[in-house]
This record gives sequence, structure tokens and C-alpha cells, in this order.
Amino acid sequence: MIKVLFVCHGNICRSPMAEFIFKDMIEKRGLSKNFLVASAATSSEEIWNGKGNPVYPPAREELAKHGIDCRGKRAVQLQKNDYEKYDFLLGMEEWNLRNMMRILGKDPHGKVHRLLDYAKNPRDIADPWYTGKFGVTYADIEEGCEAFLEYLERTGMI
Repeated sequence: MIKVLFVCHGNICRSPMAEFIFKDMIEKRGLSKNFLVASAATSSEEIWNGKGNPVYPPAREELAKHGIDCRGKRAVQLQKNDYEKYDFLLGMEEWNLRNMMRILGKDPHGKVHRLLDYAKNPRDIADPWYTGKFGVTYADIEEGCEAFLEYLERTGMI
């Protein structure tokens, strides 16, 4: 089983979008049983009294436009022991990676990457909380998830 954790700043926009886009892709390919997929935040800003906020409404609406339901998802924070739980910890931008490393401490097995590092045009995925461009974020995440799946296929992991 391949265990994938998508990570962004607050776990209410990009990383849950990536979680559910990727789950949708692998389900359509009949690969769901081969994966454990989740998402987390580097910050605790969207977690109050131990309870995470739900996916930000415009992110949820963008997913719904593509027939993807993320109901029930609430923000959780990345924990140091997540490094041992997951095979891939995929951040959305360089700042996410820096904050992930603050939490994780080190990356001796090379598990930490940006999602779009797998794409032909590696780059950060802009935070739609600030840009308001949820469609652009969706397209970037979809590109990254497709490229990541291609990588897994190319390397014989699936």
C-alpha cells in the first residue's frame, strides 16, 4: 500500500483539494485499494480547541464543479510521527516544505517533495486563499496528481 499525505499551510484549501482530487483519480482507475491518502496542515491556525475547520467553501465548491465531494474533511496538523506513517509527504509550495521540515526534523528517506516537482514544469501551487483563483489551483493540483501517478507507474510502484 502506498501512503500519501498532501500538505499545505492550513489544510482547508490546497491539500484537501489534492487529497480528494487524487482519491477521485485513483478510484476511477480502480487503484483505491493500493493507497492510503490524507492531508494535513503545517499550522494550527484552522484548528480550534482540537477541532479542525472544514474545507473552505470556495475550495469545496470548486471540487463539487468536478463532481468531487469532500464532506466531512476537517483540518488536521502534520505531526512528527507522520513521517513514519507515510511514503510520500507532498507540499504545495516551497514554504510548506520548510515548515514541514521544522515539524519533521529531517528527511532521511527523501519522502518530502512539492506536488508539482513530479510535473514537466515544477513550481509552487499558489494559495487560492490569497489569489481567489480556485480554478487555477484545481488545474495545478490536477496536473501534479496526474504527474505523480505517472511517476508511480513509471517506477513500477503501481
